[in-house]
Amino acid sequence: MRTLISTAFVSLDGVMEAPGGEPGYRNSGWTFKEVEFLPEAYAMKGEEQEEAGALMMGRVSYEAFSPVWPGMEEFARYKVLPKYVVSTTLAEDDLVTDWGDITILRSLDDVAALKETEGGPISVHGSATLNHSLADAGLIDRYHLLVFPLLLGAGKRLYSDTSKDTQKLKLVSAEAYANGIQKNVFDVVH
Repeated sequence: MRTLISTAFVSLDGVMEAPGGEPGYRNSGWTFKEVEFLPEAYAMKGEEQEEAGALMMGRVSYEAFSPVWPGMEEFARYKVLPKYVVSTTLAEDDLVTDWGDITILRSLDDVAALKETEGGPISVHGSATLNHSLADAGLIDRYHLLVFPLLLGAGKRLYSDTSKDTQKLKLVSAEAYANGIQKNVFDVVH
């Protein structure tokens, strides 16, 4: 069974929207505008690329990443990995042709079936709506979080606000950096 990992930049109040400067959000670019850059705080991102067996994202994140990530040298490893886009509306004709194998999954049942296959961890980047659905369905196995010392208020949040039973997490590793960023890796207790 494959491990499904939700990886995110997140503010202390749970906002994950527009960390890299995406347009249309008041605090867009908060990861680099508001916090001093320290390379060691981002080491986890390189480790994720080496460990990942596949990428997964929702349609909105796919549409943001697919025009940019294929040509980015810092994401070269991701180019060769299989990618899965969970969407009920995306068509095969909408997929880019320069980013390797891309498969559209139409349901959470498709995600659950993918988790039953052989291969390395599946890394979910961005994808607020998808993260909510995956968490509510009990499909996320691990969280890789870089928590920024910011309160952003409004914005898309990593965590679902669905009323549900408590979901326990087990802290696997944690580090704090001089710029206030904290790395937190949690396993979901199933």
